[in-house]
Amino acid sequence: MNADRNVTALDSWRRLPAAQQPDWPDPHALKTVVAELAEYPPLVFAGECDQLRDKLAQVARGEAFLLQGGDCAETFDAVSADQVRNKVKTLLQMAAVLTYATSVPVVKVGRIAGQYSKPRSKATEVRDGIELPVYRGDSVNGLEFTRESRTPDPERLKRMYHASSATLNLIRAFTTGGYADLRQVHDWNQDFVANSPIGERYEDLARAIDDALTFLAACGADPKEFHTADFYSSHEALLLDYEAALTRTDSRTGLSYDVSGHMIWIGERTRQLDGAHVEFAAKVRNPVGVKLGPTTTADEALALIDRLDPGREPGRLSFITRMGRDKVRDVLPGLVEKVTASGAQVAWICDPMHGNTFEATSGHKTRSFDDVLDEVRGFFEVHRALATHPGGIHIELTGDNVTECVGGGEDIAVADLGRRYQTACDPRLNRYQSLDLAFQVAELYRERSAPLADRPEIAAAA
Repeated sequence: MNADRNVTALDSWRRLPAAQQPDWPDPHALKTVVAELAEYPPLVFAGECDQLRDKLAQVARGEAFLLQGGDCAETFDAVSADQVRNKVKTLLQMAAVLTYATSVPVVKVGRIAGQYSKPRSKATEVRDGIELPVYRGDSVNGLEFTRESRTPDPERLKRMYHASSATLNLIRAFTTGGYADLRQVHDWNQDFVANSPIGERYEDLARAIDDALTFLAACGADPKEFHTADFYSSHEALLLDYEAALTRTDSRTGLSYDVSGHMIWIGERTRQLDGAHVEFAAKVRNPVGVKLGPTTTADEALALIDRLDPGREPGRLSFITRMGRDKVRDVLPGLVEKVTASGAQVAWICDPMHGNTFEATSGHKTRSFDDVLDEVRGFFEVHRALATHPGGIHIELTGDNVTECVGGGEDIAVADLGRRYQTACDPRLNRYQSLDLAFQVAELYRERSAPLADRPEIAAAA
């Protein structure tokens, strides 16, 4: 790829309203930073984005399953080998469970190496009578509640680039340097999870994988796919000045790619059809996701397809549904049915996190594992009723032993939340809960063709 940038891809969005952008106090400083970023090397390459688009086409056609997960909001101080390894390890373990149980390829995509920005419902926050700008992620301002920390600083955009670069380097080292070898499945389980019921269940699966690999080796089969893992990065393309600065023209094709990550998505708060985010995403060749909440209409979904995937290309567009456990069975059937009838082949992905957040009596923002699982279950029920493909899950998780979501096999209670509540924004599943969810999802996938005797209302709605 060359350093020339496609002016259309960069500038057409500027004529439209852009929601959720920071109120930068010094426009000249922002312009200087953006100009500098435009000269930086790409974080990912167009060919890698094309590879992911091909894999997502398999998901859209019902031939593969997407596992997408990572932090709600990455932080600059979490870019260490141990923390990146723990996230990668958790996703690799989940993928091993899903691949073995479903017998389909699992496409592994992290919310990682770029998820430093967050949309917020309010522009300011008030504490003890003091009003300051809300925390919008480390790419914009700091979490500390002081005037200096909360003032948006465009220099942080450069820090985001360098943090993303370091994270990607670590991911590539882990996934190609032997750590992702399937014969490591036991070693991935040598810490706290190993002494839990979920850890024991995982060890049973690891032994079965070992037996299968031993048999294949005895037959003379040892594919390279057993020793490395394809692992892709994704983030919400929220800060358009940053995303545009990292858009480059591919020297092979003359097409524009946002080289800040392999896959970008548009959030529920920024998916306006006449808005800047949809306009920007329409001009780049990356795989694109769109978050769809419970107020989404089928006409809006079809209009988004027309804007973002006019060529009806499988793998180009994913709809990431975030309905909430109490609405997914009511809202999703109409969307899936009409999109399917249109002939579009989108990948349907379930985000069971964002529609199930509540404030606990302790004051912590949290999520219930049971609510998360119930939305996933509803997602599978809807697709089963319509004979469509439940393409994957999109999860906020960490590889650390945090206490941010209640429930799960570890049975974290509200009283436990304060012990290791470490998120910079929204609550994440810890590694134990993430593996528990992977086993549950694997079972749902295996059962996806079973009759809906227990949920006749879903079949009726479909």
